[in-house]
Amino acid sequence: HCNFEFDLCGWKQDENDDFDWNLRTSSTTKMGTGPATDHTLQEASGHYIFIKSSFLQLPGQKARIFSPVLSKRNKNCKVCGGVILFYYHMFGAHIGSLILYQKTMAKHEKILLNLTGNQGNFWQRKTLILTGDGGEDFQVVFEGIAGKGPKDGIALDDLTFSREC
Repeated sequence: HCNFEFDLCGWKQDENDDFDWNLRTSSTTKMGTGPATDHTLQEASGHYIFIKSSFLQLPGQKARIFSPVLSKRNKNCKVCGGVILFYYHMFGAHIGSLILYQKTMAKHEKILLNLTGNQGNFWQRKTLILTGDGGEDFQVVFEGIAGKGPKDGIALDDLTFSREC
């Protein structure tokens, strides 16, 4: 489980993308650029990770962050199925996209979720089943794609993997 209150909890920035996800609070940002509070504490001082479309990023540029390596070798993971639960906030007239991948160690990526455009000015919960055959280890990748609006952004908070995996 990661609520981003202290750090990135082992999640790593992709070295080959265009820009990074940033750890931030609502109390340090200008109004209109992201959620009013984090999801965990429901306070402006709470932390989450965020990408913002800005004059520094061109529309279509990508920010990617990887989970720690997870294992399907546990028999309970195969039987019960692994699950990721997370909260996202995507608000703005010209918001980009949020894509969630499951990536094997052999670098095969499967899209689990693809959201584009304004999803509302509130935190939304999403639960997805982590698929895959055999015992190959994998990672989950969140990819944010910049939109056209300089105030528009995508936030993530409270990322949780089921105990089975």
